[in-house]
Amino acid sequence: MDSDRRFVITLSCPDTTGIVARIAGFLADAGGWIVEAGYYSDPGTGWFFTRQVVRADSLPFDADELRTRFAAVATDLGSNTSWTVTDTAVAKRMVLLVTTEAHCLHDLLGRVATRELPVQLDAVIGNHEALGDIVRAHGVPFHHVDFPLPGNGPRQVAREKAFDELRGLVDQHDPDAIVLARFMQILPAELCAVWRGRALNIHHSFLPSFVGARPYHQAYARGVKLIGATCHYVTHDLDAGPIIEQDVIRVDHGDTAADMVRRGRDIERLVLARGLRWHLEDRVLVHGNKTVVFR
Repeated sequence: MDSDRRFVITLSCPDTTGIVARIAGFLADAGGWIVEAGYYSDPGTGWFFTRQVVRADSLPFDADELRTRFAAVATDLGSNTSWTVTDTAVAKRMVLLVTTEAHCLHDLLGRVATRELPVQLDAVIGNHEALGDIVRAHGVPFHHVDFPLPGNGPRQVAREKAFDELRGLVDQHDPDAIVLARFMQILPAELCAVWRGRALNIHHSFLPSFVGARPYHQAYARGVKLIGATCHYVTHDLDAGPIIEQDVIRVDHGDTAADMVRRGRDIERLVLARGLRWHLEDRVLVHGNKTVVFR
């Protein structure tokens, strides 16, 4: 068995004594060699979180058997326990959603091509043809779905059909990550629910400031001295999902709105790449509208 192969266990549950001992004892009894472990107890919610990484070659069974055996541990910790077991030998899958903004797409295509991100990019879907040639040049399938402008009557019906087509294209890959890389379309509540915990968005502001459209122009009008970007999970509340990662860059009175847009793109690339990596490595545990990130 590959000595670099890992099994990753994540777990969250109401906090109490003995959780760490129960998990560690289970792994020790099986011969598990823990190479990374993170713990967090949230005093505000009384909730416990952990992420454990185990050498796969230290266990006498595979990931499926580990899940079966670990289910007993989770059951002992209570019915509110949430947990996962993943195998690093099984490639995570990703679909990107884009429009005409290319900077985040370029960055992610490069990171995938150089195997910097632990993911298989199955497809890119755009509501314009503009980025199709870039995607195809990387050997990745590109699909165009036309989204009419919001409106009532026939226009609304056409948008609903477009989202149905989008869902079909995405769901056929059963991706672990659906990344809105400046997609600039508001997902309907049904899709937010179906893709809950898998759909990530990059918003070009330091949320919760300047939600919605044209945040850099909002920031310019307000005269801020810092602009930022936020990677978050998508929910039906616009730009209000659990935050995975954020960063900022300083601006001053001499910067125009166009300057902020240009400089902000650098932050967007980095924040999205970091947040996506942590998601793919099972480092992000969601509880309510907050996250615990074991970096």
